[in-house]
Amino acid sequence: MDRRETAALLAYIGRLDPRTIRTDQGEARDQLAQWHELLGDVPIATEYGWDAYAAARRHIRISPYPIVPADVARPWESHRRERMLRHTDPTPTADPDDQAAWTAELARARQAVAAGTAQPVRYRAISQGRGRVDPELQARLREVGSCIPPAARAALAPYRPARAAREEAVAEGLPDALSVRCQWCRAQAGEPCRRRRIGPDGSARGTAPRATPHPGRLDLAADQHPEQRAAS
Repeated sequence: MDRRETAALLAYIGRLDPRTIRTDQGEARDQLAQWHELLGDVPIATEYGWDAYAAARRHIRISPYPIVPADVARPWESHRRERMLRHTDPTPTADPDDQAAWTAELARARQAVAAGTAQPVRYRAISQGRGRVDPELQARLREVGSCIPPAARAALAPYRPARAAREEAVAEGLPDALSVRCQWCRAQAGEPCRRRRIGPDGSARGTAPRATPHPGRLDLAADQHPEQRAAS
């Protein structure tokens, strides 16, 4: 804020809290010089939520102590810090090979956000909540297909036998057994079945995962997805 804005802020504070008013001309001049020196880099207001008048009014309303410049500067620093924490540097439009121009554009963007003249830039989410995917993302996935090339998928099959068996079953039109919970080994949906053994004490123990699901799990998946069973 410039000197006139600082004087206007002091006049506003004086109307709310007469204790801050200086009747002596020399004291009033010194008070203005002090406040302007300490609040020179604090804006009087910004387009995005900051208002020095509101900060002063809030302090006078809740604090029994006379206001000092720190009571305006501290909320501004907190406001600026919170904005910068929400900011993600966008990719500059400058030539990446021009390091000076690239850095200068990044610096200008950060300074604008810190000064309150621009909104923080945030990464756009590719999905919006569970079960609701961005239509643009769905279109791109349909165009691209699987993110794993067929050759890589075939090379990984020996190391992922359970997943390979699941993909093979789905490709053949069989029910996806891993879409349901296994009632035998208690494997959750999406997890492979495990060899379930009964210990000497009668308790069930799970060991290594199975490459194929338990038959009961296949029957349960077929019962829950009769259309797949009919197609097969």
